Amino acid sequence: METGLVLSTRIGRTARVAQKIEELGFSTLLLTDSQNLVPEVFTQLVVAAQATTRLRLGTGVTNPVTRDSAVLASAALSVQAESRGRMVLGIGRGDSAVQRIGKDLHPLPDFRRYVDEVQGYLRGGVVRRGSFDSQLEWHRFVDQPKVPLQIAATGPKVIELAARHADAVMLAVGADVEHVGSALARARAAAEAAGRAPGSVRFGAFVNVAVNPDVDVARSAVRGAAASFARFSSFPGSPVEQLPAPLRSAVAFLREHYDMKDHTRASSAHARAMEDAFVDWFALAGPSERVLPRFEALAALKLDFIYMVSVSGDTPRDVARTSLALLARDVLPMLAAR
Repeated sequence: METGLVLSTRIGRTARVAQKIEELGFSTLLLTDSQNLVPEVFTQLVVAAQATTRLRLGTGVTNPVTRDSAVLASAALSVQAESRGRMVLGIGRGDSAVQRIGKDLHPLPDFRRYVDEVQGYLRGGVVRRGSFDSQLEWHRFVDQPKVPLQIAATGPKVIELAARHADAVMLAVGADVEHVGSALARARAAAEAAGRAPGSVRFGAFVNVAVNPDVDVARSAVRGAAASFARFSSFPGSPVEQLPAPLRSAVAFLREHYDMKDHTRASSAHARAMEDAFVDWFALAGPSERVLPRFEALAALKLDFIYMVSVSGDTPRDVARTSLALLARDVLPMLAAR
């Protein structure tokens, strides 16, 4: 099972961070795409590609609102060429990148068309744009495999769309093994119903995690990111009444109180309102011996990959470094054995 890390970087640090992630043994590094909050993601991915040799690199995640499908596919193909085949393209319907320019989530029917357009471009095909036939005409000069398109999915409709149209489904439903297992079963069933060949779709999950000998420090570190990911289940159209009780209660609160000005921050009022019991249920927080059984349970679901969202946006650097070191020392070897 592949293990990835989702990070936001700063100008001048991306190369060193990517090298460190590769040295620690992670297989993938995803950089966030939120143009008002962090540096432009594709330039940073090229920097990371030039600083590494093995690490897979991608977006975690981009969106259809700020990037035309041809522009996005061209950017992804550029990183694929520069990295010699290590690019993965993660997309979702939009979050902070969209909010920061006063836009809304992409409607689901439009999102499906967008996904099909991006896939067409990435395959080197002709994409019908209204009455015009469009194509990445320089695609033929890139002698690399197709860039895999991965969709971040939380609600049932997006999970099913991803299973039918993407190369991989990235479940963003928390770390509770029963809830992840239920979402995974839906994704696998949708892929089978769509006639996708076994092995043609990969299935994985985002997991909010902070490892620290002090469980309270770990909870504080992961609380902001956990609140942000839990909020995905509160988006319009989500079947809130069908959610597990801990998540349903949190969603009801986050719908009313989530403040995007403090997005991902553990110090925010909405994050501090998340009780320890919910953080323990939705995320993985604590010393290695506490989180390892949870990781083992997720691995037993036979996921193809886990992308770890390690700590929150305002976590102290020493806490973040401790978490990363313990993940590499204790968690990665177990998952690699899986």
